[in-house]
Amino acid sequence: MTWVGVAVALVGALGYALGAALQQFEAVSEGATLALVRRPRWWIGGVIGFAGASLHAVALSVAPLVVVQPVSVATLVFAVPLAAALHGRRPRRAEIVGSIAVAVGLLGLMLLVPAHNVTPVLSDAHAVALIGCIGLVVAVTFTAARWARGPAKALLMAIGAGAVTATVSTFVRVVGGGLEGDLSRLAHWFTLAIPVLLVCAIVLLQKSYAVGYFGIAYAVVQVVDPITSVAAGALLLGEPLPTEAGKVVPALLSAVLLIAGTITLGRLAPDHGRRAAAPAGPDRADDPLPASKAA
Repeated sequence: MTWVGVAVALVGALGYALGAALQQFEAVSEGATLALVRRPRWWIGGVIGFAGASLHAVALSVAPLVVVQPVSVATLVFAVPLAAALHGRRPRRAEIVGSIAVAVGLLGLMLLVPAHNVTPVLSDAHAVALIGCIGLVVAVTFTAARWARGPAKALLMAIGAGAVTATVSTFVRVVGGGLEGDLSRLAHWFTLAIPVLLVCAIVLLQKSYAVGYFGIAYAVVQVVDPITSVAAGALLLGEPLPTEAGKVVPALLSAVLLIAGTITLGRLAPDHGRRAAAPAGPDRADDPLPASKAA
């Protein structure tokens, strides 16, 4: 069932990448405001992204966090050709190299992480502590982002957004993986926490996208999300990680390769387009240049 989960997660990653790319175009032009709900393309992207996220949830129900979450990095590989098509160009050589690095690093991790599946159990105290820690991360990163500009602002916001999306995945893993055919187990506050955390994640993601550096924001989210989830799976849910020296070293090398490829892709894809200039104001000082100039 572990490899079934991986396959489902890969399909979900494709949908998530396409949905995020479509939503980002609208977030850049409209900003992370309620005006987005009047944009059909934003809704289409949301539906596609939700379908991808739903498949990811299914994958988490049948496979461990430490296996499924790194697969989410594959969304960057899918985002490269999707972005190139949306912008009417071919993928750059650096994008192809970055994609290969991500794919090889991801495959290496998948082959090295133990496939043993354990029933996830999370105590109320650990769940509250997890939410508190992630809330602190969001508070710090988004406060710092108020004084940052350009790529640094997008990066800081993406760290907070990625931490929250990882928390959503952790709770989905606990609820879905702990059902074991007993639907009565859904009657728990963890189930109610999932949609609340999901809404928070969506809002934070749109804010990071709206800065105008989608490649950077998206890449950071795709790194922070699996790293945080794998840590939660290992520390809170008792999911195994490789401990033998013969596996630890290759796993670390694979992780380095994956992160290097992610950084490369984040600098290039899918879009660095910036929203049109707006009247100057205290909250608009870091507004990006018009799209025509950015191109």
